[in-house]
Amino acid sequence: MTLTDAEIQTFVVDWYRKLDVHVPMVEILPLLADADLEMHFPEVIVRGHVDFEAWYQRVIRTFFDELHEVKQLDVTIEGNTATVHVVVQWEASFWHPPDAESKQIVVDAYQHWVLQRSPQTGKPMIVTYIVDKFAYHEGSATL
Repeated sequence: MTLTDAEIQTFVVDWYRKLDVHVPMVEILPLLADADLEMHFPEVIVRGHVDFEAWYQRVIRTFFDELHEVKQLDVTIEGNTATVHVVVQWEASFWHPPDAESKQIVVDAYQHWVLQRSPQTGKPMIVTYIVDKFAYHEGSATL
């Protein structure tokens, strides 16, 4: 069954909401391919569920007060595969002991994804997720 623009838009917004509230792994893994998963973050390349879990556990223990706002979403659908170009503003706080104060990051993340329909759930899933660049806002902390 062909992916639809509406379900992809819902998927993208829901993905970021789940990241903001640090949902348990059981809620996020069904959104990801396993054997074919490849995710490029500024600090690491993730392949498969095991790598993703290690990345996710580190992130939810580092960042708090997260907020993702989708600023741009372009979708191209070809049958069971969709290419998604997204610009998301990510805001988060983090603290490095023994710093006296936390820091805030505000950045526009330019990304492209490849989504396919999951054979297990019938819903969209991420196969490829690449952060192409970060554009830090003025005054933002950096990674």
